[in-house]
Amino acid sequence: MHWKRIVGTVLAASLIAGCSSAATPNKGDKKPEERPAQKVTLNLSTPDPDSSSITAAAQQYAKIVGEKSKGAVEVKVYPNGSLYGGDPSAAVKQLGAGSLDMLLLSTSLYANFEPRFTAISIPYLYDSTDQLLEYLNKDPGTTLLGSVDRLGIKGLGLWTRSFRQMTNSKKPITGPQDLKGLRFRVPNNPLWVEFFKAAGAAPVPMAFGEVYNALQLKTIDGQENPIDVPMSAKFYEVQKYLTISNHMADAWVLGINAKKFAGLPRDVQQVLTEAAAETQAWKVNYDNEQDGKAIDFLKGKQMQVNTLTPEQQKAFADLAKTLYPKFAELVKDQDFFAKTLKFVGKGN
Repeated sequence: MHWKRIVGTVLAASLIAGCSSAATPNKGDKKPEERPAQKVTLNLSTPDPDSSSITAAAQQYAKIVGEKSKGAVEVKVYPNGSLYGGDPSAAVKQLGAGSLDMLLLSTSLYANFEPRFTAISIPYLYDSTDQLLEYLNKDPGTTLLGSVDRLGIKGLGLWTRSFRQMTNSKKPITGPQDLKGLRFRVPNNPLWVEFFKAAGAAPVPMAFGEVYNALQLKTIDGQENPIDVPMSAKFYEVQKYLTISNHMADAWVLGINAKKFAGLPRDVQQVLTEAAAETQAWKVNYDNEQDGKAIDFLKGKQMQVNTLTPEQQKAFADLAKTLYPKFAELVKDQDFFAKTLKFVGKGN
């Protein structure tokens, strides 16, 4: 991208908006393309702490945007849901209404507004992170990202999350039988409720911001999340057992208010979109490096770690397959559900 062009475009936009005077330049004035552009500043909210994978990715995105725009576009990152009071449903509504500029939120939470996002998280759907990435970057993911348009949101990209793992305060989990009777926090998404209920647990939908206190007070016994979460949220202080189950996938939606995006110069739009793609690739590598470190860290905090064997995973996967008719109902689009299964090689 030619930098003089982006400066000129941003400057032109500011003039049109009445942010600058249109006085006739004196002989000593700089040429228009050499004048400083009006700076574009965007706030980006994440739900997790500074030390989390998603906030690290948000900071990387902000860095790439700054570099690509040579400082003309600044993305300020606000972690812990601080800009929306920790309520993810409210965050989506605020983003669509324009009181939030940008937001990173999981696809499992967007599923409350667009049920087809549920398809991403069907238990044991993917064989690898590469397969998940392919799903997000090709037709299924493109369809899902475009679906947030009706919410007043422009989807800039879908980023992978590490597969989800289980923690609890009672015992190691080696199969569905070990979940029986455990009060297990799940996201506010019926897919999680159905799966963990079928496995014998007592699923408790709960906002993420409430989880630590609930674990501490023992109103719930366990939870499940990508491995960086029990580390960054300090669940190791209130959980004893970690099971590497890789039971479900999830992803992140990078969204910006659609009207705000449409009002930006084309070159700024391009910077924001290209940076999203570059950060997606960065995050895959970052998560691969950090997940092993997280497990070692949690072991160092005296958490007992067990990894499900292929046979133990199969027991959960077989259970999930029996629920496919129910999952299809939750996706609320039989054709999209069938295409999802076919895409990952698990269709009929």
